[in-house]
Amino acid sequence: MGVPQFTDIISLSNAEISEAIIETENQLFNLRFKKATRQNFKSHEIKFAKCRLAQLKTLLTSRLQDLEQKEELTT
Repeated sequence: MGVPQFTDIISLSNAEISEAIIETENQLFNLRFKKATRQNFKSHEIKFAKCRLAQLKTLLTSRLQDLEQKEELTT
């Protein structure tokens, strides 16, 4: 498993992206908790979770901006 690819999430719907954001935030929280309590974990997973979270939020934001622009044009 490498760094998550942006092309993998483009096909998701907005609802699926929102669910994935919540899931990734929970995963990131758990990884940080494991780090703080000195439990075994793979340190690169924090980097991957942050990257995926940023990708999901970027895609959702751009889609919402596109919807706002379309609404402005129709009114």
